[in-house]
Amino acid sequence: MVVADDQELVRSGFTMILEAQPDIEVVAEAGDGAEAVAAVRQHAPDVLLLDIRMPGTDGIEAARQVCAGTAGCRVVMLTTFDLDEYVYEALYAGASGFLLKDVRRDDLVHAVRVVAAGDSLLAPSVTRRLVADVVQRRRTALGAAPMSPSERLAVLTAREEETLRLLARGLSNAEIAAAFVVSEHTVKTHVSNVLSKLALRDRVQAVICAYEVGLVVPGEG
Repeated sequence: MVVADDQELVRSGFTMILEAQPDIEVVAEAGDGAEAVAAVRQHAPDVLLLDIRMPGTDGIEAARQVCAGTAGCRVVMLTTFDLDEYVYEALYAGASGFLLKDVRRDDLVHAVRVVAAGDSLLAPSVTRRLVADVVQRRRTALGAAPMSPSERLAVLTAREEETLRLLARGLSNAEIAAAFVVSEHTVKTHVSNVLSKLALRDRVQAVICAYEVGLVVPGEG
């Protein structure tokens, strides 16, 4: 993986934590977005841990370039609560999740493993709150009402639409399986169908979609 942050102490700290894990190798560090993109192109890592705000090429543009041009490299953004206005753009750039800069050691390691395995970082409640907040802010700023769920989601079966609803509420595959009284394998099939039919990159973008069409309302439990 590659770690990119313009603050050397932060970058080195994350690298030390990750390098201590037997199944994680940090192949490069980067101090800005351009360096991060170059490192990804050179080393082809599975995961890029990327600060959302950096000098020069910022994290959003770096994420956009990496996600558009490097199949297999997934991006986890480093952010803070006061950067909500950037989260929406980072999501659409292709980021697979978010971590706060004061993330606990175990949560950092877990996040990297989850994303490297091809999933998205939706477990921390902060991601769901941020997605709901920025989508609502964007909609308010544009003066746009959400389209009817039936318009965008007409391609989904009833069970797939309910799967999307539960994803957006932050439930894991295991929790959705328990709610449906089916196996996790069946839930994975439903999730895969949702992503494929709606042409979504991953579970994070599925959550955005659910909020944008009004299937889930910000603040809804």
